[in-house]
Amino acid sequence: MTDRRTETRGVRRAIALSGGSLAYTLRTSARSRGIRVTIDATRGVLVSVPPPERRGWTHPEPRIEAFLAEREGWIRRHIARSERTLEGLRAGGPLGDGGWIRYLGEPHRLHIRPAPANERRSIVERRVVPDGPRLTVDLAPADRRSLQTVLRDWCRERAAEAIDLAISAHASALAVRPGRVRLRDPRTRWGSASRSGALSFSWRLVLAPPEALETVVVHELAHLRVFGHGPRFWAIVAGRRADHAVWRRWLREHALELHLALTEPASD
Repeated sequence: MTDRRTETRGVRRAIALSGGSLAYTLRTSARSRGIRVTIDATRGVLVSVPPPERRGWTHPEPRIEAFLAEREGWIRRHIARSERTLEGLRAGGPLGDGGWIRYLGEPHRLHIRPAPANERRSIVERRVVPDGPRLTVDLAPADRRSLQTVLRDWCRERAAEAIDLAISAHASALAVRPGRVRLRDPRTRWGSASRSGALSFSWRLVLAPPEALETVVVHELAHLRVFGHGPRFWAIVAGRRADHAVWRRWLREHALELHLALTEPASD
């Protein structure tokens, strides 16, 4: 995950390409080794480069323009995908009674109602009804959390449970002993593993199908055996999830939707 302390907020630029003008934000990052392009749902095209004091990066504009021109097709496809995802999310309506969120890979309708007066904390319950799965939220008057926060906290708890179960199901078979397990909300990774055995996962994996969550857990456990993504590593992953490529693709295709879900509106 990007260390914000080493990255500038950036300046807006534009370049004329074969498909028309392309606006982007140019940022410098001490962690960058070259040019990196990211498509952000709210900030658009982000281009990160090493700082100007780094050798060869005093005037990066020609290199950036050549890089963007070469990858224009990829960039415009991802912009279009982002726009389609945002349109789909807007079509679902605001978060509230009758709205929906994805959970366990499936759309769940939200049913919001007041909790009994004596309840101090809001309660979320998953139910499967004839018209599809539903998340019923009993909002307690004394609970100062927003609906987004209530749902997010509940999902984090469910994610912790699901990830612990997946670790228990695969760690022994892989002959690894993971250390501390943390849940976070990174923008670019679903999971990570350190050489000390510590694991970190995105709580948003619980919004994806259980097979996708399990694939990420297996992936990080495999890194406790092999650091890197060579043939031996992928053979270990495939030994536990032969369909890992299917679920890695699913996460790539739905990443924007999952990262925007249950996000508090910006205050500024």
